[in-house]
Amino acid sequence: MKMVKSLLLGSAAGLVAVTAGQAADLPVKAKPVEYVKICSLYGAGFYYMPGTDLCIKIGGWVRAEIADGKINGSMTWGPFNGNANNRNSSNEAFRARGYITADVRNQTEYGTVRGYIAVGLNTNDTGLQVANLVDSANRGFVQWAGMTAGLSQSFYDFYSVPRFQYRGGYLPASDTGDGGWWVWAYTAQFGGGFSGTISTEARRMTQICNANVTPPSTSCTYAPGSFTSAVGGGAALFPGAGSYGGMQTGDFVANLRVDQAWGGAQVMGALHEVNANYFSPATGTPASLAAGHPGDKWGWAAGFGLTVNTPFISQGDLFSTQVNVTEGALAYLFNTQKGTNFGAVNGNSEGYGILSDCVYANSAATGPIGCQLTSAWGFNAAYEHYWVPNWHTSLYGAWYEVSYGNGGATSANAILCANEGFGGVGLPAAPGCNNNWSIWGVGSRTQWDVTKTFYLGVEVLYEELHSATTSTGAVAAINAIAGPVGPVHVADQSSWMVSVRAHRDFLP
Repeated sequence: MKMVKSLLLGSAAGLVAVTAGQAADLPVKAKPVEYVKICSLYGAGFYYMPGTDLCIKIGGWVRAEIADGKINGSMTWGPFNGNANNRNSSNEAFRARGYITADVRNQTEYGTVRGYIAVGLNTNDTGLQVANLVDSANRGFVQWAGMTAGLSQSFYDFYSVPRFQYRGGYLPASDTGDGGWWVWAYTAQFGGGFSGTISTEARRMTQICNANVTPPSTSCTYAPGSFTSAVGGGAALFPGAGSYGGMQTGDFVANLRVDQAWGGAQVMGALHEVNANYFSPATGTPASLAAGHPGDKWGWAAGFGLTVNTPFISQGDLFSTQVNVTEGALAYLFNTQKGTNFGAVNGNSEGYGILSDCVYANSAATGPIGCQLTSAWGFNAAYEHYWVPNWHTSLYGAWYEVSYGNGGATSANAILCANEGFGGVGLPAAPGCNNNWSIWGVGSRTQWDVTKTFYLGVEVLYEELHSATTSTGAVAAINAIAGPVGPVHVADQSSWMVSVRAHRDFLP
């Protein structure tokens, strides 16, 4: 009996020992997993970053495009950007773009604080099998308690070009939405959809023309007949006689806006410092005439925008327009084209237009002539119609005019004419020389929204450049690279384009 008892106790002890050993080998119980939680405070796509009160949304888009016509190898701005229209011109181009976005928000006692960034790439190829790859970033800003600071969009803007057309840079407009703009602004909400914003922003510049720079192409004069070097004009933006001086103050922008169920409206204005760097000596005059610089002047721009929803025609339909006028701040009308002149050749005809904020010179007869501000005005308008919920067509157009006046010997037009060889600095322009010019265009885009995040579309656009004129109605022979050699007459130029787009958003 004792033996049986001993065996039972020994077996029990062994079982306990084995059980204890097995228990020691079991894994320690894991802590509860903190799953990602949906953040419904700011709309679809946001979730809480684990362990924080921050809500984040990761999004983006990718796009493929092809365009054909007189596009001069560019889908950004091609038709009149020094378009030679010869055997070297590219009338078709491919492009792919893509962006990744991140939007982070959380609450403070003074409201929502937001950080937003958009980075991506832009490739373009004209059949050379060498894609032009450009790293791109068009947003990087902070918003809090009415403040917007960083790379956002100008608060002067109202009319949205990408809302109605694909080739946004082909026609003039103030819209900085695609490329972004540097701002530091405060927006006050007045209630009922009314708001007002004051903003200091990076200055918007076109060019400053110094009529005494030799050769003229190093400033911004078009110089008809010297097509390849004169059309660019970008040197006038950078250091060198005839350029802007350093930024001493940003532009000042303000708007009053209303957004309601019927649509929206905005009045806006901007002040822009026009500060040329230095005078240069006039030919055959003492160097002392080159001393100093033109006095600073203030350019300005003003505009009015209106959007009207028309659901009584079809759900989603709307009309939108913006009108702008300026003196000395033309980049508020020509945002994409700022820094270059307009010009195109077609056979033995050539059309051109100089884009600048001011013109100045140094004359032996009159002495230094300070900045003569350029003026311009124009408008954009568009209507969007929904045939069915996922098929819609836009019809849009624009008209812009640039004026250098036709005044006396010190007018901007007379100074430019002198530099083009049709007069002399300090003298009236030769008869027939007129640097005023205009551009207009109309287009239509039809889009099929296959899903909420994927669409296909096609666009057709026609535009026309009403050229500035010379005294003789002709220009000198254009060099062989640019086009034909021989007598060339000044004439208005036209351009057409058709493009197709496929676009996919990562998030709605």
